[in-house]
Amino acid sequence: MYNGLYSIHVATLDGHGGKGSGVIAFQNGRIFGGDAYLYYSGSYELTASSFKGEVVVSQHTRAIDAKPLFGGSGSSQNAQPVGIGVSGTFTESGGEMNGAAFQNKQSLLFKATLKKLIALD
Repeated sequence: MYNGLYSIHVATLDGHGGKGSGVIAFQNGRIFGGDAYLYYSGSYELTASSFKGEVVVSQHTRAIDAKPLFGGSGSSQNAQPVGIGVSGTFTESGGEMNGAAFQNKQSLLFKATLKKLIALD
């Protein structure tokens, strides 16, 4: 990925029926970002116009009227972090990302669309 801040729009696959949006930054092999309930950090490696990496998603705010894709609802202190493997492709203006998480004894597959908002040094 090119160093930058991206909007991220996530949809779950395999009939799990969920979606979410937030921001995600890619900078020199590190990933970080978040949304109204979750924050995430991790790392990635580049190969030509593709990338792969790992992200840990943690809940920072209790979700009363919504169900975050990862972390569940309830107290943010009780939510367990979720590890996710990600891979995708990118261009100068954005990219596509696929991921797989294991949460509550089930796998959760998702696809995300990334749109570059600003470049980072």
